[in-house]
Amino acid sequence: MEQIDFYKKILDNNKKWVEDSLADDPNFFQDLAKQQTPPLLWIGCSDSRVPANEIVGAKPGDVFVHRNIANMVVHSDMNMLSVLDYAVNVLKVKHVIVCGHYGCGGVQAAMTNQSIGIIDNWIRHIKDVYRLHHDFLDAIKDENERFNAFVEVNVKEQVFDLAKTSIVQSAWKNGQDLTLHGWAYGLNSGFVTDLDVNISSDVDLDEVYQLKF
Repeated sequence: MEQIDFYKKILDNNKKWVEDSLADDPNFFQDLAKQQTPPLLWIGCSDSRVPANEIVGAKPGDVFVHRNIANMVVHSDMNMLSVLDYAVNVLKVKHVIVCGHYGCGGVQAAMTNQSIGIIDNWIRHIKDVYRLHHDFLDAIKDENERFNAFVEVNVKEQVFDLAKTSIVQSAWKNGQDLTLHGWAYGLNSGFVTDLDVNISSDVDLDEVYQLKF
């Protein structure tokens, strides 16, 4: 019964949202259907508590979104690459934000050896980030502080992994205005922390990653 009530509730919520939107702007959906020109691609965690549009106060049509466990940028992930390619080359977004969040279950799982299931194979990518930064992270004695630091380090690594893609580097080579950013969201505060990793060219990459076109 509870499941039926929830399902009915979300259908009713949709009707109310349509009514409220049309009350504010009778042409809201007609205008929205014509095209999408979002300035931002958001790569975030699948966590239900981290909704992209609400966090930045954006309207429908403002944010192109890709989400996965622990906001990862895996260079062989065709889903992520397809979203990135469309956002950069078709929609011509000017900003890409990788947004992690404190208290991320995927990041926390990567700090342990506990098997969860098939997700173990995805979490291994996060473990690789820990391996790269284990000296820094292991030096943090407080477990919660280490957890928070790992969340931030993981976001920064994903931003650099974005910069290493041929999609982003090709856009830069063609003179496209495109900047990559890293954020961490606080579940218990609602505020984002700008992690001060803002990349708009390949000069911040090691030479081996700088592609020649």
